[in-house]
Amino acid sequence: MSASDAPVVVGVDGSAYADAALRWAADQAAATGSRLEIVVAWDWPRSYGWAVPVPSDFDPAADAARLVAAGEETVRAARPEVACTGTVVQGAAPTVLVDASRRARLLVVGSRGHGELAGMLIGSVGQYCVAHAHCPVVVVRGAAPPDGQGSGTGA
Repeated sequence: MSASDAPVVVGVDGSAYADAALRWAADQAAATGSRLEIVVAWDWPRSYGWAVPVPSDFDPAADAARLVAAGEETVRAARPEVACTGTVVQGAAPTVLVDASRRARLLVVGSRGHGELAGMLIGSVGQYCVAHAHCPVVVVRGAAPPDGQGSGTGA
């Protein structure tokens, strides 16, 4: 695949920051005539020393597939001219996204996701991607979530 055929890849996790990254990536794909690939990573909860209790109907793969479908619908509504595909991958988000960057012309992530450090300017996934990606990375700082937590500036 040549660089001109490579997609813009965006990682989403359902957070307000990921939604802003998705909108930015769709606009960039439209501006450059690129395809857009939405990537959602999921993994089983981990713990050390004891089992993590999970509900019997817990299905992170299905949740990830719903995020991809919602993202594709958002892009089709806002940017119908953009060819958009979704990918669901089991694994840790940082490594899944860096892996996806090997085939991308650009990797786009939100400045923060669902992590626990609300005051961080950039989350651990974004930091990892910036340091290890195989293509340029854009970290989108979107509006802060409605509860007022976070450090978004309104993009």
